Amino acid sequence: MTDISDTAAFDGKAFVRNLPELPGVYRMLDGSGVVIYVGKARNLKRRVGSYFNRTLRERKTIALVKQIRAIEFTVTNTEAEALILENNLIKQYRPRYNVLLRDDKSYPYIHVTTHQRFPRLGVYRGTRKGPGRYYGPFPSAGAVRETLNYLQKVFPVRQCDDSYFRNRSRPCLQYQIKRCTAPCVGYIDEESYAQDVRHAEMFLEGKSGVVIDELVRQMEEAAERLEFERAGQIRDRIAALRKIQERQYISGQKGDLDVVACVTQDGIACVQVFFFRGGHNIGNRAFYPKVPDDTTETETLAAFLARYYLGRKVPREILVSHPIEEREILEEALSKQAEYKVSVRANVRGERRHWVELARDNARHALAAHLASKASVDRRFIALEEALGGVSINRIECFDISHTRGEATVASCVVFNREGPAKSEYRRFNIEGVTAGDDYAAMRQALKRRYTRLKKGEAPIPDLLLIDGGKGQLAQAVEVLTELGIEGVLLLGIAKGPARKPGEETLFLAGDNQAYRLPAHSPALHLLQQVRDEAHRFAITGHRARRGKARTVSVLEDIPGLGPRRRQSLLKQFGGLQGVTQAGVEDLARVPGISRALAEKIYGVFHGG
Repeated sequence: MTDISDTAAFDGKAFVRNLPELPGVYRMLDGSGVVIYVGKARNLKRRVGSYFNRTLRERKTIALVKQIRAIEFTVTNTEAEALILENNLIKQYRPRYNVLLRDDKSYPYIHVTTHQRFPRLGVYRGTRKGPGRYYGPFPSAGAVRETLNYLQKVFPVRQCDDSYFRNRSRPCLQYQIKRCTAPCVGYIDEESYAQDVRHAEMFLEGKSGVVIDELVRQMEEAAERLEFERAGQIRDRIAALRKIQERQYISGQKGDLDVVACVTQDGIACVQVFFFRGGHNIGNRAFYPKVPDDTTETETLAAFLARYYLGRKVPREILVSHPIEEREILEEALSKQAEYKVSVRANVRGERRHWVELARDNARHALAAHLASKASVDRRFIALEEALGGVSINRIECFDISHTRGEATVASCVVFNREGPAKSEYRRFNIEGVTAGDDYAAMRQALKRRYTRLKKGEAPIPDLLLIDGGKGQLAQAVEVLTELGIEGVLLLGIAKGPARKPGEETLFLAGDNQAYRLPAHSPALHLLQQVRDEAHRFAITGHRARRGKARTVSVLEDIPGLGPRRRQSLLKQFGGLQGVTQAGVEDLARVPGISRALAEKIYGVFHGG
């Protein structure tokens, strides 16, 4: 039902008299006929009347009412139906006074084509009506690709498309780097390949512990048959799977669950969503919905939940950071859509409360970074470009060396772009075969290894190569890049001043004998300091880990209650002592024979607990 009023004025009180006392959706229009707000109501007459029959206090609502020149409404059977219709209309009209979710793409899934002789794993979006199995949903295509990358290291199942697969006459590069077993040319039989597919599916279903137990048995059987190469391959699979499990495992949680938290600051809202599937954390994602002024965190969260989940696959449980006023209606709508019971819970305890707080903390950090980083980093890049004579700089790499009197030398490489640190592109290099304490030789080795890889296309060549050090270290970089035939890279050394105080750094440009200094307040210098300090931090972290590993003996023998059989079981399950040192309490406790108390004791030995 529709009512279009005179564009010159709108008599809200008169209009409300004719409204039914039924659930429905109302649409408010301005003088141009543009929908500026969509709302739902349990009682249309009462809800719409509240805009005109009381003194308004919120500035947002006052501004909205002043612009109303018409109202349209639709009656529905239930309030849950009204919620669904409201969501659809908001997506259609995108009214300026509603909370709007800008990113509204469908969830990506992992698709296993089980109807084929040699199934493939791949990213999939859209309706899940075709043959095969679908796993997810995942928070982003990046999360799917990361999971597929890890899976391929452990279970070498093909990910190439069918046309490429059918037309192979020899194995491709994926076979050469041990990411595929080349079923396209018959290098593996169907039974063995099916076992890899089954293990991959079990992992995606949250049954990684069962997979590890099977692999341990296979490793022991191979060793008994004296097939030590095969046993070693399985051991490496177990270690890789443990690493993935370590990244994803959440204690005590089974099934599917989302955790949603909202924070606002300076008129900007951030909603953080953590996704748990089959007891595993498959990632998290920050959203920045467009919100009208004076919208509270609770209002933003309530609107986000409806915008985000209606029309999508929903987990059985959603934990939220704020109590939602109309929780029952939202649950009814989501349950009706999903065809199973969906719970939305706010006041939770124990570990679940910890997850909500974790999501809230992530939202705070993401919002702070969103507010500060982009503008600040770009401003610093522009200042650096001006300081260096107007060159264009979009990518910076910086190297640093860390060791203790020559022991366990590690070189770090960090990468910054116009959005800040690109941490996924950071690299470390364990330095071998150089004289202890020879920083020049260590720098030369790290640079040569890094830029040999970049020359082969592993990553883009940077615009600026920053070296933590003076002319000597800079000379090593010049020689390496010249030797590799890499041109067009600006090389800059940054050395601390005599007092080693920030702001007193000396800069050296390759090919220029003159030393330069920038003012202590210069944004360009602040960027160089940030990049250098990050390289230093990353190098020290790697050095300490390497030194600790070198100095670690089999301390397992000194742990009370950990006999030879349990030690052997631990080492088998984690692929060696290094895997044990990196494992969490929950991972340790899942090894047969290891109680939680003993797991905490083992963890404490390696982590100072």
